[in-house]
Amino acid sequence: MTNRKIQYWVIPPEADAEFAACMEDGLDVYEKPYDASSPVLCMDEQPFQLIKEVRVPIPATKSHVKRVDYEYQRVGTANNFMFAEPVALWRKVSVRTTKTKIDWALEMGRMMEGRYAKCGKVILVCDNLNTHTKGAFYEVFEPERARAMVRRIEFHHTPKHGSWLNVAENELSSLTRLCVSGRRFGDSETLSSETEAWSNDVNSTQRGVDWRMKLDDARVKLKSVYPRLSN
Repeated sequence: MTNRKIQYWVIPPEADAEFAACMEDGLDVYEKPYDASSPVLCMDEQPFQLIKEVRVPIPATKSHVKRVDYEYQRVGTANNFMFAEPVALWRKVSVRTTKTKIDWALEMGRMMEGRYAKCGKVILVCDNLNTHTKGAFYEVFEPERARAMVRRIEFHHTPKHGSWLNVAENELSSLTRLCVSGRRFGDSETLSSETEAWSNDVNSTQRGVDWRMKLDDARVKLKSVYPRLSN
């Protein structure tokens, strides 16, 4: 039997007007010049399996690498909320035990009343998940407070099968590779501490995002996405 390697990929649809419209909307956002009064904020989230060691690992020595027992215990899940402001070279990870509308609204509320409290508008790029809604704020905050936040958010949803248009997804990929991959976290507090250390380190080095896909590029490289117009 021949072994074949499989590469998982986000395959865009063909001749899909809705995809093209959402894609161009997102690309338009990334071409905007930086404006501190109305920054572009990207957000995404990632479920995470919490795993507890059942035996204490043996520390590394001069002659041996660190040894971890293959046996482990699953102790629930957590959810990483990633917020990234690509032009400002900033990102933040918030860890919660669940990923409900309430969790999302609470984390967004912290952003709107914290870092972005003085911003007249926040341009939010996120996927069209059913928890990422204006109504979520009203399930957490009093109407006046909810409206005060919602009226300052300009939503821009990425298309289905187009998550690559969200810079926050790239940041989650970086977080996975550089911080959590190959490690076991037995509780959300430890995961939160480690992801915070990662974001602080990356922010301190002013690591940014070089977004090169422009509208004109998309219309050439992703031509198959656009519907064929009938004359």
